[in-house]
Amino acid sequence: MKGIILAGGTGSRLNPITLSVSKQMLPIYDKPLIYYPLCTLMELGIKEVLIICRPDDIKKFNYLLGNGSKWGISIKYKTQKNPNGIAESFIIGKKFIGNNQVALILGDNIFYGPGLKNIKPKEKKAIVFGYKVPDPERYGVVTFGKHNIVKSIEEKPKNPKSNYAVTGLYIYDNNVVEYAENLKPSRRGELEITDINKIFLKDNLLEVNLLQQGWAWLDAGTPDSLLQASNYIQTIQNRQSVLIGSPEATAFKQKFICKNSLLKLINDLPDNSYSNLLKKFSY
Repeated sequence: MKGIILAGGTGSRLNPITLSVSKQMLPIYDKPLIYYPLCTLMELGIKEVLIICRPDDIKKFNYLLGNGSKWGISIKYKTQKNPNGIAESFIIGKKFIGNNQVALILGDNIFYGPGLKNIKPKEKKAIVFGYKVPDPERYGVVTFGKHNIVKSIEEKPKNPKSNYAVTGLYIYDNNVVEYAENLKPSRRGELEITDINKIFLKDNLLEVNLLQQGWAWLDAGTPDSLLQASNYIQTIQNRQSVLIGSPEATAFKQKFICKNSLLKLINDLPDNSYSNLLKKFSY
């Protein structure tokens, strides 16, 4: 399975913070925001990642992340010239995806909870993740019928039928590329990821995993949520002496790199709180 991080968009909800920098490079406590979705893909066992960003950000992301080899993965880059919708990711990444399954994660989404490594889509199926929120009208909303069978998915409904939001992590069989290519733009002029999910739902091929107790999902796309995410990461890391969203720690945990490689990465870092936490992790 391959992975895509969509790190495009104008970051309008964070203006003027994002006038000179991509929102995915903004700090979430002690790391750039994009580290967190990257680590989520790595936790899924994914070693080949495509980052889709605006043309003027590609050099900056390349400078920050490089080709991923130091973490035992491969990172490539493509641009999205205009914000034409989340589903356009599969068209832009068609060559990269090839005949593989694909996981797509939004670059401003943070997940923290039990391991994801055993989650893989069955043939022709799709997996999305639901999370109970107080403001479902901001998201795609999923409703359930008897026996938790998925009944419907709506994009930002004015009158939500449930409080379960569809998070920014999606796992698809390879046929998602064909579905994306045949989509028509919505009223907003975008290729909607919800329309992709509706195709799978119509064919009874959509699986919704509800993130229950022990999981945190943070959509760091507004000033308030950006601050909340930073405070959350700070609290968990300082109280539990863990590292969340660390590519070095995740690469070692997933056995993408050996201990000697981890120690070399630590030695190359400045002496600060981040490298000190990594040293504790390597013991």
